Amino acid sequence: MAQAMPMRPVDGPQLWYGPDLANRRDWIRLLSAAETEALDAAVIRLDATGIDIAAIGPTDLEQAGLEPLVAEIRGAVLHGRGFILLRGVPVERWTVRQCAIAYFGLGTLLGEPVSQNAMGHILGHVKDIGADYARPDHRGYQTAARLPYHCDSSDVVGLLCLKPAKSGGLSSIVSSSALYNEMLRRHPDLLPELLKPVYRDRRNEVPEGADPWYAVPVFNPMPDGSVIATYVRSAMRKAQRFPEVPRMTPALEAACDALDALADSPKIHLDMEFRPGDIQFVNNHWIMHSRTAYEDFPAPDQRRHLFRLWLACDDGPALPAIYTKVWQGATAKGRPAGIRVPGVPLSAPLDASW
Repeated sequence: MAQAMPMRPVDGPQLWYGPDLANRRDWIRLLSAAETEALDAAVIRLDATGIDIAAIGPTDLEQAGLEPLVAEIRGAVLHGRGFILLRGVPVERWTVRQCAIAYFGLGTLLGEPVSQNAMGHILGHVKDIGADYARPDHRGYQTAARLPYHCDSSDVVGLLCLKPAKSGGLSSIVSSSALYNEMLRRHPDLLPELLKPVYRDRRNEVPEGADPWYAVPVFNPMPDGSVIATYVRSAMRKAQRFPEVPRMTPALEAACDALDALADSPKIHLDMEFRPGDIQFVNNHWIMHSRTAYEDFPAPDQRRHLFRLWLACDDGPALPAIYTKVWQGATAKGRPAGIRVPGVPLSAPLDASW
């Protein structure tokens, strides 16, 4: 049954339009010399212990000089506009392992890293490894293709840029609240289609006892007047391979077409480039994100490479029960648990793999 649609638009700090933010820089946070020094000291100390990346916890990277930075990230991502771009992480002077220590350790100060795929990876790699985006079991982040606007299966997604592309690969983000309001204003007849559960393919990453597909609404109006959103149209299309999944209707297709067009509008979304040492943190419940296609360098050691984290955050926004009971399952603290496949241990590999 469709949820009741509010008769008025949503509001709050997570409601924003790209052109307004493009003229500002308060969403870009430059690391200070003192913060860089504190991070560097923590990395060198941890690296010397030989610690497994996956074993790093929130107490391992604690440095007094980083506390204000972490508080600022948390405030922006979990209680503000829903994202932040950190700039100036000194990846050029660290090994790949040291970059992973810094990034993973910083992530644990914000939340619990959760699995991103069927292999149990809690440190992911956004890199073109020759995957076929059309295949149900392959993922778009393993290609150089454009990624349509979507949300990931966690409270927060983080990206650390180690190597940028030769050209392209812009990151694009859009406020889900803005999309909801624009659908309400421009397409009130189609918005109800996105308030009903829509079926999505688990892409062969199936939790214990679950079906290989699930259903969750795109927009979930909340009692506090906000809206929680999740959208992966490619997974909706791939779910059609299952005969027991209802067929996508013309009305649902039209609603998705309208939503995609709104997200693609330069009047609504925000584009940003990634430089080496940039970290982007995004709230998946309030923001949809995309990436333009890119051309890579021919040399393997120069190819575009980003580390990725999915984080479960204790102080993330209140969520519909369907998120943790039907879709993803829950962590011990009740937050979305990412992609967990029975019998697969968690790991943090330092190279991109299947």
